Amino acid sequence: MRLGLALGYGGEPVEEILPVVQHADRIGIDSVWSVEEYGPDAVSILGYLAATTEHVKLGTAIMQIPARTPAATAMTAMTLDVLSRGRFQLGLGLSVPWIVEGWHGQPYSRPLQRTREYVDIVRKAIARAERVEHDGEIYPLPYRGPGSSGTARPVKADMRPLRPDLPLYLGAIGPRNVELTGEIADGWLAGMYAPEHEAALTRPLDEGLRRSGRTQGDIKISPIIYVARAETVEEGRDKLRPLYAHLIGAVGPGGRNTYFDVACQMGYEGPARTIRRHLSEGHRSEAITAVPDSLLDEVALPGPLPAIVDRILAWKDSRVDTLILLDRDPELLEAAQAVL
Repeated sequence: MRLGLALGYGGEPVEEILPVVQHADRIGIDSVWSVEEYGPDAVSILGYLAATTEHVKLGTAIMQIPARTPAATAMTAMTLDVLSRGRFQLGLGLSVPWIVEGWHGQPYSRPLQRTREYVDIVRKAIARAERVEHDGEIYPLPYRGPGSSGTARPVKADMRPLRPDLPLYLGAIGPRNVELTGEIADGWLAGMYAPEHEAALTRPLDEGLRRSGRTQGDIKISPIIYVARAETVEEGRDKLRPLYAHLIGAVGPGGRNTYFDVACQMGYEGPARTIRRHLSEGHRSEAITAVPDSLLDEVALPGPLPAIVDRILAWKDSRVDTLILLDRDPELLEAAQAVL
């Protein structure tokens, strides 16, 4: 198992990020992953890091599919791979309906079909074996529908990629999306994940692998794990509890919370329903209190450094290829890297 480092969602100043990333590069951390919601984009920072690091892989976790056309994503991926001298890893994901429709102004419709077509076009464009044509329901290429000029023709990228088959990961949480990931992706950027519940959590992934004639060795599982270093495990849990109460319990109008579904998959249906009920009634403190200690211990890394390192060791026997830590602590990175 290898270690990765995830950057935060808030767009921290580069003078704060760069020393940690360069330290990770020096001590042999496998990869650094940028994230994207509705603040900093996942791409720009990686262009900067490509010029200021030497060895660490650089990935997006994730670039939002509705935010860019497939061709724009392919162009970006090829460019970052060239800038990083072959260290780029493309992570894609759908995001969530309220961001897609509220921020990007795009419909959150037919998400699985959208992902399948998008990945197909991105791969064709990067492979550069031929001009890209796609007879799709969502992304027809060339476009000849209403409003078109009638002059469209298939296009082939005007640059040669370093790797025509660069790694493509999907960020997926819901079971049908995870199944699709097993069918078409090189890697899975998992949301909530725990070795204790691996069989249940990977069941849809393995179904997708089976359907495409692939094996478990054909996909890399890379969960992103929240870290809360503290004097005690209890203090670390308390730092994480509000976040997981929100992740598990929040539901928008007519929406589905896939983190809630994952908690149920892991055997926490009772607490998950309690958290959801408290939040829906406006009782936030009760929802936070209802987050089980055992769940936090399984899906996150709370506590003092020895406890965190000991827990990381428990992941070594799992199917996880890269454990991506959402953290900024150089000492923790060194200690974790030393035991792997």
